[in-house]
Amino acid sequence: MHSENDAEIAVAGAGAFGLAVALRLARAGRSVTIIDPAPPGDNASGVAAGMLAPVSEALFDPISRDHLALMRRARDLWPDFAQNLRIPLSRAGVRFEGSDAWRAEVAKRLEQLGVAPAQTLDEDWRLEARTALAMLRAAAQEAGVAFKTGAVAAFEPGALTLVDGRVETFDLLVLATGPGVRDGRIAPETSALAPIKGQLLRTPALDDEALVVRGEGVYLAPGEALAIGATMEAGRDDLAPDASATQALRRAALALRPSLDLEGATVEVGVRATTPDGLPLVGWSRTPGIMLAVGARRNGWLFAPLVADMVAAYLTGDNPGPEAAAFDPRRFEKA
Repeated sequence: MHSENDAEIAVAGAGAFGLAVALRLARAGRSVTIIDPAPPGDNASGVAAGMLAPVSEALFDPISRDHLALMRRARDLWPDFAQNLRIPLSRAGVRFEGSDAWRAEVAKRLEQLGVAPAQTLDEDWRLEARTALAMLRAAAQEAGVAFKTGAVAAFEPGALTLVDGRVETFDLLVLATGPGVRDGRIAPETSALAPIKGQLLRTPALDDEALVVRGEGVYLAPGEALAIGATMEAGRDDLAPDASATQALRRAALALRPSLDLEGATVEVGVRATTPDGLPLVGWSRTPGIMLAVGARRNGWLFAPLVADMVAAYLTGDNPGPEAAAFDPRRFEKA
């Protein structure tokens, strides 16, 4: 069943993973429908600075420290992926700013990662998240992907049940949305997921600098508006702005750029799902007919082309590649 070309495929989730997977499958001739309850762009992928930054992630997120080589391989898929979709990539890089002691600590961590210490790194890139989402969605629609509003409550081959009681006919489900499916009810492997609430601030840029600036406890990412981020509030899955949680972020930003007007900054909130090792779940669930593509932590954009290729390979019975073991959805099950 899993390799039948005429299968009707539902993709739950219209974030970076869901859209990239749907586009990849539709361009391979599969019949695909994306199901998502939110308006376009109103998800964690839209509330993001669009970082494609393996070194920065390994530097500042301890759980990612052992995944640098894998994250670099994922980033290297982006030039072709972006060119095909005409998604602009910024390769201006990252500059580290802060106290002498903090920059010395960054240099030490870089050496531990096998990266030559420098004030500026050119191998960490970024994109404009909402623009990229819109372009992915448009490309998916052009490729024949259908879109429906709703949230998945249950699935078995041939019957997908939505939370409002509607039942749709689909042969396969790609679960590409994390925050609402963590209880293992739809797929048991998702019980390994935990939520992380993230808040970032957006404010008009002070200048036309293209570099991302990384400081102690904060980043400043240029774009259509300056993105100042981001909080990592483990265990929280509410979408309410929380001023108390952003105070440290505001202080860190003002330490770098005292002239920023943060009183007028808008606050954006997203909830991401993470696994214990920080890598996503990608592959077949134990539940028949369900493919998992969830749990990207902060790296949904970084991993999107890689995950799309892996899902397509699984669905056709091809080799999903060297990341299959690292992303195995069953790796957290007790022996």
